[in-house]
Order: sequence, then C-alpha cells, then structure tokens
Amino acid sequence: MRQFWAALRAAPTRQDLERLEQVLSPSLMELFLRQKPSEQYHSLQVYERLLAQGERAPELLTAALLHDVGKSRAPLRPWERAVVVLVNAVAPGLGRRWGEGEPHGWRRPFVVASQHPAWGAELARQAGATPLTVRLIRRHQDALRPGGAPAGEDRLLFALQSLDDNS
Repeated sequence: MRQFWAALRAAPTRQDLERLEQVLSPSLMELFLRQKPSEQYHSLQVYERLLAQGERAPELLTAALLHDVGKSRAPLRPWERAVVVLVNAVAPGLGRRWGEGEPHGWRRPFVVASQHPAWGAELARQAGATPLTVRLIRRHQDALRPGGAPAGEDRLLFALQSLDDNS
C-alpha cells in the first residue's frame, strides 16, 4: 500500500532534474526522462542513498538512476504494480511463471516486472551506458550467490539491490 500511494504523488523536482543533467550524458538523461515521474523519483532516492553511503562508482550511480527504465517499454498503472507485489508476496513462483512471454493481456504486469531488467539494460546499452552499468541494470533483480561478502561487480549489485528493495 505504501508503494501504491507513493507512486501516485512522487516526482523529482526541477532542481533534481537539473542536477542529474550534470551527471548523465544527454542520451542517458533522455532515457531517465522516459520513466514515469514516480519511477524517476524512486531511482533518484536510490541514487541519493548510495551517495549518502559514500558510493562514488559512476557505473553504480548511473545504474541506480536507470535500473527501472525498462518499465518504460510497457508502463504499468499503480494498481497493476500493486497486483504484482501482492502476487509475488503470496506466491513468488507464480508471478515468475506469469512473467514469461510478451507483455499482453492479463499477464502484462507480470511480464513487465519480470523482464524490465533485460529491456532496461538493452535501452541503456543503446544509449551509450558502460558495459558495467548495463550489467548492473540487467542483474538488478537477480539473486546473489550466498556466502561471504560480495566483491567487485557483485558488491555494487548488492549495494543497488539493498536500496532498491527498501525504497
């Protein structure tokens, strides 16, 4: 319910967007702006929290801003997002199965939820994102292997996932 209500009113400020124009290339900024205002706001929150934690890797920060851009391929209404969250909470395997195929019909919200990382990675690649940024976007919903502290790319992915899940 918190995500539903937040999605209805969240949007970045003009100052936020002006600041991001200094961070993202014009083609990546254009990609960021394809997202719904609520998704822009969410991505900006993840970005800000990473900065607050001392993260400075440009690839990670760019991935934070663009990790959900694949949703722009088939935008969801807030109630569709809520249905996906509820089904995944009750029966995660079912949501994953329904997420296969093309984004049509009643399965559309599940397909978008499942496939937006791959779609977003491809959009970011086409817009000139670095290979590491593209991989982080593609993997942002992947489960990390258990055991030990993650290092390298997995450490960056863990940082992104930990804030994405809590925003």
